[in-house]
Amino acid sequence: MSHENMPTKLYNVGLSYKKADVKVRGEFSITKENQKLLLEDAKEKGIDGIFVLSTCNRTEITGFAKHPFELISLLIKYSKGNVEEFIKVSNVYKNKDAVKHLFNIGTGLDSQILGDYEIVGQLKEAFKLAKKIGTINAYLERLMNLILQASKDVKNNTKLSSGTTSVAYAAIQYIIDNVANYNTKNILIYGLGKIGKNTFKNLIEYTSNNHITLINRTLEKAVEYAKLYPEIEIANYSELSEQIHKTDILIVSTGSDIPTITKKHLKEGKQLVILDLSMPENVEVSVKENPEITLVNVDELSKITHKTIETRKSEIPIAEQIIEKYKEEFNSWISLRKFVPAVNALKESLQAIQHDEIDFHTKKVKNFNVEQAEMITSRIIQKITTQFVKHLKDEETSVDQSISVISKMFHINELSLNEND
Repeated sequence: MSHENMPTKLYNVGLSYKKADVKVRGEFSITKENQKLLLEDAKEKGIDGIFVLSTCNRTEITGFAKHPFELISLLIKYSKGNVEEFIKVSNVYKNKDAVKHLFNIGTGLDSQILGDYEIVGQLKEAFKLAKKIGTINAYLERLMNLILQASKDVKNNTKLSSGTTSVAYAAIQYIIDNVANYNTKNILIYGLGKIGKNTFKNLIEYTSNNHITLINRTLEKAVEYAKLYPEIEIANYSELSEQIHKTDILIVSTGSDIPTITKKHLKEGKQLVILDLSMPENVEVSVKENPEITLVNVDELSKITHKTIETRKSEIPIAEQIIEKYKEEFNSWISLRKFVPAVNALKESLQAIQHDEIDFHTKKVKNFNVEQAEMITSRIIQKITTQFVKHLKDEETSVDQSISVISKMFHINELSLNEND
């Protein structure tokens, strides 16, 4: 069954780490507030079915449109990017390719770190937001449900996520591999969003360092950790520069649209390793001009996990087989949605004939048993429509051609047969 038969086509437009570097991805990232505005805007424009996914590795819009530029224009409007730059780094997927792309994202096949399932939670959040605003239709509902099922299946039945690897883990691995005596170094984590939290937990789990300080704009969030880990220190945001001057390793995981760490925060002549886990980058690139500073960003950290990735690559064929199963289920569901109006229209046409014939015989035949005639003819109609459904489900059947033939035979308007495509 072709997705071409939907009233508008399903598109996925956007960019990812594959073509766009950290800086460019930052320009096209869409804030949570702007995601809401975008969805509301799309709703007012009459776009039926749309959601937005904006992470550190990608910004994509999935939705139904007559032309992909309807979605591209929304992406440009609510990000800081421009059309010229978008054309250079973008991907546009349509119908079956869009479905395949979304399955690859949801199962970790398209993650920057192969098999990284952090994207699943981000997908759920993107979908939840769109559903709350009212921009999710039946197609996207069914598709997302199957993507999440496939994701769970791949995670449980393959080794695609074997080993521990994520940006938060890669940061710790970098420290272990590149910083001598890392357990004795002062480490400052600035920003306690999801990545900051995970990085802190990994520090506790994979190192013996007890010289860790946490700073967050909202002090209360940092204080929560003091209750669980009494050995760590909490500092006020106002002490940021002072704490940076004392630290050896600075981990930045803030969620700002502009740099939160600049040259003015650094101490002259002090060696410092900075790991910027933010997207867009939250450490001013110019700090690299200081020879005492080692600045590492998300793209560089992703290279650390190469060995684990090689192991995971061997699991790709198994994951793809699992995905294919769920894609086929989605295609079957789409086909069934087309069958419903077609079969109903045929049934209504047959019932009209039934009514006319019974009415005719009632007038012509004395003591004609209307009840029995209705029962017999209704069973015949049911058998005909059931046979028609079986025919439409046959793999060798051209659904469009069959519907066209039926419409001509029974003088049914083809538009009514396809109204729910």
